[in-house]
Amino acid sequence: MKTLAKIVLVFVVLAGLGAAAVYVYSQESATIAIEQGYGPNPTLPAPNPKPIPTVNVAKASKWPEGVTPKAAPGLKVNAFAKDLDHPRMIHVLPNGDVLVAESNAPTKENQGFNIRNWLEGMVMGQAGAMVKSADRITLLRDADNDGVAEIRKTFLQGLRSPFGMTLADGKLYIANTDSIVAVPYLDGDTESTAPPEQIVDLPAGPINRHWTKDLIASVDGKKLYVTVGSNSNIGENGMDAEKNRAGVLEIDLATGQQRVFASGLRNPNGISWNPDSGQLWVAVNERDEIGSDLVPDYMTSVKDGGFYGWPYSYYGQNVDVRVKLQNPELVAKAIKPDYALGPHTASLGLTFNTGSLLGAEYQNGAFIGQHGSWNRKPRSGYKVIYVPFANGKPNGPPKDILTGFINGNDEALGRPVGVAIARNGALLVADDVGNTIWRVSPE
Repeated sequence: MKTLAKIVLVFVVLAGLGAAAVYVYSQESATIAIEQGYGPNPTLPAPNPKPIPTVNVAKASKWPEGVTPKAAPGLKVNAFAKDLDHPRMIHVLPNGDVLVAESNAPTKENQGFNIRNWLEGMVMGQAGAMVKSADRITLLRDADNDGVAEIRKTFLQGLRSPFGMTLADGKLYIANTDSIVAVPYLDGDTESTAPPEQIVDLPAGPINRHWTKDLIASVDGKKLYVTVGSNSNIGENGMDAEKNRAGVLEIDLATGQQRVFASGLRNPNGISWNPDSGQLWVAVNERDEIGSDLVPDYMTSVKDGGFYGWPYSYYGQNVDVRVKLQNPELVAKAIKPDYALGPHTASLGLTFNTGSLLGAEYQNGAFIGQHGSWNRKPRSGYKVIYVPFANGKPNGPPKDILTGFINGNDEALGRPVGVAIARNGALLVADDVGNTIWRVSPE
């Protein structure tokens, strides 16, 4: 009862702060430098859970006219498209057109009052994450190749919190929050007039804790791979609620059959093929509420049948003692991820650089969009980074590519999500708070 009383008291205080406040409540803060939470062997200090988790979210603001993020030396950034409606993911079509999923979380079913959900709603509202979902795919075209899209068309609307997109065998596949649908696509199409074809259902309500579903096709176009996040932080809603979740599903397009390809991935996104190794990679958001230093988000190759720990263990076989019903046999099989991306960075976007425009320094490595933390002190993420690769594996420390998303007033002008390589090799970044697609190119 003492813990509950503390939580209620904090919520009352937070409610009294009003919409203009930036919430900062913490009984703890990071004890190691953020740099130690990156790389193949991140520092993993002892868990530091508190009765009230850290809440430290940057209030969403707007980019002032003429202000942009800051690009790394040798690079420049410009707005490829402005005034979008919560752009989340990007897909570049063969002719260079850019598809953008303008999307947000679906409306939740009324499950009665829940303190955790109430606080989460307040925090996410401050972070600019509670806008109504536009539920559409928008097409952007830079016809004169000046780095700015002068043509904008609604390609498809009436979707259900769309996120991932992939093109295979003349069809554009779209991952709604509850299904994969497809529409015909011919090179140069600016809109789809065909009703979406339902391919398969995906795990969704009524909880649907992690609603985003990312999507990619196999090289031969015969299979789809879709990411599905967990329905909880550490399985507190019961493992029955996690069926076909916290992993990557494989869909056979000829038969419609689906199976779990890889599991134990709390909230995977940014699904991409590594061009050197041919392996499937994902970026994964790890668990919360055991301190600012834990657990690092990560990117990893995923093996067919591989198990990556969630909810029983993290970063390999480090057991999370909060999980009520443990599974030692699964923990013994837990695969250590390839590369940590910093604790609570909310790394959502991942793409490998298959172009040459940005130069040899950025050849074949991975760009990662880090949406930014809400429960770490000090904050982490809120930037785009690059991780160099060699022989299909990460090879060196990360490099900041796009920063400046937090202004001098400690407000978030933007939050990076999806990243993609344009046909000419420029880097495109979806900024859902700034409602902008940024374009990074050489100076």
